[in-house]
Amino acid sequence: MSSPAATSVAAGEPVAAAETPRRPRKRRGPGAVTRPGLTPLLLLSPAGLVITALTIVPIGYLIYLSFTNAGQKMLFTGTYDIVGLRQYRDILHDREFWRSFVRTILFTAAMVAGSVVVGMGVAQLLGKIGTGFRYAVTVVLIFAWAMPNVASSMVWGWLFQPGYGVANWLLTQTHLFGDVTATNWANSPRLAYACIWMLIVWQAVPFIALTLNAAQTQVDPAYYEAARLDGASEWRVYWTITLHFLRPTLLLITILSVIWDFNVFNQIWLISNGGPNGATSTLGIYAYRNAFVSFHFGVGAAISVVTTLLLLVLTAFYIRSLIKAGEDL
Repeated sequence: MSSPAATSVAAGEPVAAAETPRRPRKRRGPGAVTRPGLTPLLLLSPAGLVITALTIVPIGYLIYLSFTNAGQKMLFTGTYDIVGLRQYRDILHDREFWRSFVRTILFTAAMVAGSVVVGMGVAQLLGKIGTGFRYAVTVVLIFAWAMPNVASSMVWGWLFQPGYGVANWLLTQTHLFGDVTATNWANSPRLAYACIWMLIVWQAVPFIALTLNAAQTQVDPAYYEAARLDGASEWRVYWTITLHFLRPTLLLITILSVIWDFNVFNQIWLISNGGPNGATSTLGIYAYRNAFVSFHFGVGAAISVVTTLLLLVLTAFYIRSLIKAGEDL
């Protein structure tokens, strides 16, 4: 008995070539992982090049410079020697370094506490005033926050100048402290700290107030109505409900404020130059004086590296808080 293929050949019909079996295509489900390709890398490469050129390379050179004795000789001859960890050993045995470190910690704590407390008060005020006044205050806060800190520091210094400073004249008119028109705030450690503290708090309050006010508007008004129906006072409502919902935002703002205030330099340098007698010299001022006043670039680089390591610890807390806040959503 002949096969069908033989029958078709005998009949003169063309025989189709043997078809190779095809593998069925795998359908990608919604959770399938696909290769991203080179497109994301090409899109991110401009930002990556900028970050590398402006951040990674300078930090790498700073770390390298901290292991050298680069100083004024390098400016003229371009030569320096590798000294290893000697710069770090010298600054860790320097009393002025530890004094500057303690000043930085205490001053940062004072600035952060003042900024957060005043910012919370302004945020609460924004929720109590009318719409027109709220818009006006918001615009003023944005303008104050957008002003460059160098320009605002110079204007602030003029306000407290002896002889013609507006702040000294206003304080004299109150008759609370006598005649203070000739008072030089930069010549007194306490007055210099107070002047710098007020400046930094004034610059930090807009961001904190607007951020907290935005977070406060997301709280369901039903919580406030239920608390007031139960007879809770306004302070109790704020402490129990508002602060409870603002806790994640407050934590992130506090950590950010610590990082920013730890790095404060322009305001201190333009107001008091780290004086009088180094009384307002923080780690930033201490590093600047060593690097660009005494021309000990290696020492200044080592101080900057130590400061960066301290900030990395704070940044780790910040990132951990961001991740935790994202998980709580």
